Amino acid sequence: MKSANSTNSVIGSTRSQGPAFSRRGLLGAGLGAVLLTAAGVGTAHAAAPPAQRRAQAFLAAAMDAHPDHGSTRLAQSYTDQAGLFSTAFTYDNALAILALLAARTADGRERAVVLGDALLYAQQHDPVHDDGRLRQGYNVGPYTFYDGSRQPDGFVRADGSVNVGTQFGFTGTAVGDMAWAGIALSALARRTGERRFLGGAVRIGEWIERNGRTDEPLGGYKFGVNGVDEKLPFTSTEHNTDLLCLFGRLARLTGERVWLARRARAEDFVIRMWEPDGGFFYTGTNDGVTVNKSPIPEDTQTWTHLALDSRAHARSLDWAARELAVLDHAGRRNSTVPAGQSYEGVTFSSASLLANEDAPIADSQPRPDRNGVWFEGTAHLALALRERRRRGDEARARRLLGSIERAQDLLGGGQTVGGRALPERAGVVSASSPLDTGFGFGYYPYRHVGATAWYLMAATRSNPLRV
Repeated sequence: MKSANSTNSVIGSTRSQGPAFSRRGLLGAGLGAVLLTAAGVGTAHAAAPPAQRRAQAFLAAAMDAHPDHGSTRLAQSYTDQAGLFSTAFTYDNALAILALLAARTADGRERAVVLGDALLYAQQHDPVHDDGRLRQGYNVGPYTFYDGSRQPDGFVRADGSVNVGTQFGFTGTAVGDMAWAGIALSALARRTGERRFLGGAVRIGEWIERNGRTDEPLGGYKFGVNGVDEKLPFTSTEHNTDLLCLFGRLARLTGERVWLARRARAEDFVIRMWEPDGGFFYTGTNDGVTVNKSPIPEDTQTWTHLALDSRAHARSLDWAARELAVLDHAGRRNSTVPAGQSYEGVTFSSASLLANEDAPIADSQPRPDRNGVWFEGTAHLALALRERRRRGDEARARRLLGSIERAQDLLGGGQTVGGRALPERAGVVSASSPLDTGFGFGYYPYRHVGATAWYLMAATRSNPLRV
């Protein structure tokens, strides 16, 4: 079963990144002193290229979309035109933290801390639960829903509880979303030395262990829970890949070896999803017993490389670049790309290439373009190619990044967040044209925090899944 991370419907490396920390060492030296040294804080960085500065400006605008509703805030995930109003997805905001830290600017760091504190606030002020969980999405500003009902609050309600995204049903908790939030908080812990961020990441890891661990034949960690706290039966390759990074980081930052055992459990599941004949990873299992062999998504090919850095499995990038390659242009049947423009990249999954172009993706949605470019996934691939460093990888990655940068320049003009105009040519749309993922939802040409954050990480060669 595929994760719903970053959708509008619903990671560890084997390379060392500094010294391992023991609990005694942290307590003796002080968390701040140890982690600030490890993170290399204070390194000078040249000014970012214009395309990256515009992407950073979009993330700032998405954070500031609802200024009258308090300083504790998350970023609105999509522009208003997407019809999701003020929804802020946990996954997107975790990515924004990682991208802002990758920018290595004072403003980026300050904004990343604000978002990290907002995730901690959500963890501590859920209206129902007090067990460390985060929900799939939150509301961060007022709006009137399609049925005429008014949603008047910002991220923090008058009673101090967080504003869970109930009107769209974004109330469940997915292991993947939680893992990414934990990864972002662990990155803040390393960068700032602040104990609260590590504490939040540990709570996330413990929630996943309690609610996701399974002893089914294929093992690993299951999908999470729905909005009424019922456990879901699926186990996702993507989610367990995320856990490679989270558990690996928690082992390093806390010095507790139990996290290494948990990481090994997640890694065992991921490796079991490898198809050696085809050179790719399957999406996971629906029942814990049988591998789900269709559709085959893009992110299980790229994230696995970013997390594992395994030569034995590096062919997954070639599979994604070859089997999911698309070229979108105005001459295609359902393309929304303006005349004279074209974009290359990858689509979401093998099913996207077979989508029914005669039927809408969902009710009241447009018909899909089989060659619609998924820019978030295209950025995954560009970054993974840069990490692999084989002959031709950098050139291919640069070509993909160029396609994303053209999209930032030319697609999604006139869109707004919180009713406010965006900085000119700022923010990457999630897809060049409407595309069907094959997992029950679509992506559309709306500027998106998740796609923009992944572009920034690819452009700055910042691997978020490296321990």
